[in-house]
Amino acid sequence: MTFTDGAQCTANFVFSDATDVYIGQAAHCSGTGTATETDGCDSGSLPIGTPVEVDGASQPGTLVYNSWLTMQAKGESDPDTCAYNDFALVKLNPADYGKVNPSVPYWGGPNAVGATTQLRDKVYSYGNSSLRGGVSQLSPKEGYSLGDDGGGWSHTVYTATPGIPGDSGSAFLSKTGAALGVLSTVAIAPVTGSNGVGDVKRELDYMKANSSFSGVSLALGTEPFKGGPLP
Repeated sequence: MTFTDGAQCTANFVFSDATDVYIGQAAHCSGTGTATETDGCDSGSLPIGTPVEVDGASQPGTLVYNSWLTMQAKGESDPDTCAYNDFALVKLNPADYGKVNPSVPYWGGPNAVGATTQLRDKVYSYGNSSLRGGVSQLSPKEGYSLGDDGGGWSHTVYTATPGIPGDSGSAFLSKTGAALGVLSTVAIAPVTGSNGVGDVKRELDYMKANSSFSGVSLALGTEPFKGGPLP
């Protein structure tokens, strides 16, 4: 879990460059508006440099990249990019680098970055929201793709259990264990309780093209991917 000025989210994947280690969260986790303000090109956000508490870390991390702030500084105008580019990086304190494992809990992986999904393709995730009351059996989720939105910027998924507040930012894996996306929204259509998942490869490509983090890459899991039905 990450806590940005009190806002609770679930981290997604681990990233690194030549010197530093980062964890990903959703950009809206540092948002300053209401829960319905999801357009990154006009929604408010806490600034770069904001401290982020991270479960298990001895020191706070630091918000170093936020797609919303980057899009606003760039003057982004593409509506799909504005609506679905929802990604941020938190730089961990070097004292905590040795505690990091990039494997997605329960499922293992990721074994690659980027994936496409067809209707009814399996997807996998792990949400850590405190609203589940610490019932860890409810954290691993499996489900299906319901199709893409925004020209491929977003994947609509339905999982059991559905993603809930506090799961925002959590990782989604494809049926083969590739890093698919980042939980961004809770939807009422096309299926009540479905979720919008931002495409992580597009989000990374945007970050690399428009920020100083062009050398950051996704860390592959040390545990093999073991997709399949939940017990």
